[in-house]
Amino acid sequence: MEDLLTPAVLGIGVVSFAIAWVVNTAIRVRHGYPLENSWGKSVYPKKDTETIERLKLASQENAQLRAELGSVKDRLANVERIVTDKGITVADQIEQLRDLPPLAERPN
Repeated sequence: MEDLLTPAVLGIGVVSFAIAWVVNTAIRVRHGYPLENSWGKSVYPKKDTETIERLKLASQENAQLRAELGSVKDRLANVERIVTDKGITVADQIEQLRDLPPLAERPN
């Protein structure tokens, strides 16, 4: 048991703990989580003009993506309506179009 608590093993443990703490803090900062001081109170990083501009750009992009998602949902709803409500008639219309001669051969 005494061989397990040598100064080298304790040193490796302390260094490993310090590296893990630094990596954890870096990940939290990168993803926007608030930092905590030694008493567990949140400490927010300072906001500079670059951070504020990045936040504005991200907000604008978020709004654009939400609008695009809304239009995609509307289009999907229309496609679902066409497929479910008029599936048989659409199939019949497609078959009728297949029976028509090509445009070049049709009389005007």
